[in-house]
Amino acid sequence: MPFGMIYLACVAAIYAGLGVWCTWQPETTSRKVGFELVNASGRSEYVTVYGGLEIGLALVFAASLYRPETVSFGILASVLLHAALVVFRSVTLLRLEAVDSFTFKLAAGEWGLLLAGVVALWLTLRNETWGGG
Repeated sequence: MPFGMIYLACVAAIYAGLGVWCTWQPETTSRKVGFELVNASGRSEYVTVYGGLEIGLALVFAASLYRPETVSFGILASVLLHAALVVFRSVTLLRLEAVDSFTFKLAAGEWGLLLAGVVALWLTLRNETWGGG
């Protein structure tokens, strides 16, 4: 299986796992990122954005595995998503003090997915363009 497909499958699995975790344990996961769910509206918002959106992203990445011609789009989408996350996360880590260690773990994961995605995209496009040469 090509690296790009392995990458997409891993990213889909990570987001599916995070989405399920955030949906089933919103109090636990929200505390890990510094959120306090003060009422039902807050819980609804958190589960929707952190559960639903992450499951949605997992579905996009998994669906891009369905046909060989959509793999490069899925990888590009992941690279763009993680590039935005890395930029915003990096700015906040540079500007804010006393950030918890879990946030640094998230940052490391985002950087890892971005860098692996860039490699996966390069390898996939090289293969599509030059037939693997």
